[in-house]
Amino acid sequence: MPDKRFEDRVVLVTGGGTGIGQSIALAFAREGALVVVAGRRTQELKQTVVLAREEGGRADACTVDVTDEEQVAGLMGTILDRYGALHVACNNAGVPGSGRMLHEFGAEDWRRVTDTNLQGVWLSMRHQIPVMLKQGSGAVVNVASIAGIVGYLNAAPYTAAKHGVVGLTRTAAIDYGPAGIRVNAVCPGPVLTPMLEQARRDRGPSADEFYLRNIPLGRLARPEEVASAVLWLSSDSASYVTGQALAVDGGWTAQ
Repeated sequence: MPDKRFEDRVVLVTGGGTGIGQSIALAFAREGALVVVAGRRTQELKQTVVLAREEGGRADACTVDVTDEEQVAGLMGTILDRYGALHVACNNAGVPGSGRMLHEFGAEDWRRVTDTNLQGVWLSMRHQIPVMLKQGSGAVVNVASIAGIVGYLNAAPYTAAKHGVVGLTRTAAIDYGPAGIRVNAVCPGPVLTPMLEQARRDRGPSADEFYLRNIPLGRLARPEEVASAVLWLSSDSASYVTGQALAVDGGWTAQ
């Protein structure tokens, strides 16, 4: 049986309907959390809730677009009305943006990627942190990417946004550490998810060779491996860890 490190804690996971977000939500539920999964795709969110409940966990779903501040504020209001607290927030919602050189991306593509991957994280934190300030504690984990630590071939808007997420994480850790709030990021390498499948299509036949030649462990990550890192950063075991960008990348950024 898994440890119950998050017994009775309220946890929010954005982008919780598929891939990494779903794995994170299910991992929190297994460890006793009351998990709220949020995102744009209602059916996928409901499926995560079903899976969590089938394993004996507690979960709820809220449809929200993290690029819309009114919806983000409404989400936080709903969480407080239903559960009265927010102990952990994992800001995972994101979209892909790769496969072309910088000058080949148009303004619409740039906004689509940065609005979700960067502004969506900022808006989420903007409404999560006041709740944690009132509580006097909390943990935020933002899902960035190795593209937030190093340059990433043919992914200018994605890389810019994920570097921004790492910067937001570090600044928030400094700003809110005195108030008892820890803020960290995980930076996954390529992970076996639907988003990676989209990136593979964008990059074409050479995609897998590009990924694998850069990973010393010689394989792609599983979503649950990223989830394990998120849970550790959110837990009391990481009580003295804040402002960090933890690479979960099979060694990619060690080179």
